Amino acid sequence: MKKIINIVEDEKDLNELVKSYLEKEGYIVNSYLTFDAAYSHIDDYCDLWILDIMLDDKSGFDLIEIIKNKNANTPVVFMSARDKEFDRIIGLEKGSDDYITKPFSPKELVLRVNNIIKRVYKEDDRIVINGYEIDENQRSVTKGDEIIDLTTKEFDLLMLFVKNRGTAFLREQILEKVWDENYYGSDRVVDDTLRRLRKKMPDMNIQTIYGFGYRLG
Repeated sequence: MKKIINIVEDEKDLNELVKSYLEKEGYIVNSYLTFDAAYSHIDDYCDLWILDIMLDDKSGFDLIEIIKNKNANTPVVFMSARDKEFDRIIGLEKGSDDYITKPFSPKELVLRVNNIIKRVYKEDDRIVINGYEIDENQRSVTKGDEIIDLTTKEFDLLMLFVKNRGTAFLREQILEKVWDENYYGSDRVVDDTLRRLRKKMPDMNIQTIYGFGYRLG
């Protein structure tokens, strides 16, 4: 599953350049130009943040505190024009994983991001989302100490949404992908399975798009 990276950088050209390089590397990238724009998406799932230190009247240091309060394990990389030792120290104290000084080579940043992603997300078959830990290899779901028992189709439906987060699916598309194109039963099986999945995993943000279908937000 593609990793999601959020960039917060007020220099538009640099923001777009870094976004372009990371997308070429296969990442899904969301870019924000201001602290407020990034803050409005603070609850959206993200695998790694790249933060500029100077942001309007606030700073990347303010933002990392909020990020780490949400999920202390989310990696953060600072990039700044200020090559000062105390900035690096503050960044490390607040939980950053790396610090790169402008100007820098976008290729170097991509390499650093790749290394952090590999280190932090060692087990690619395990996914943490909405407070749930999903082990695709073991086909298991847990939340804290609770084991959530899913049927085969419930798990398959869950993985369809997890691997395509943000993508909206028609009921017919879900039926074809989860039950295969040779299924001849009622398409209400999608709604019934989804209802059971929501009951078992109430914190999983599977949204109904009225008149269309469903997506994981």
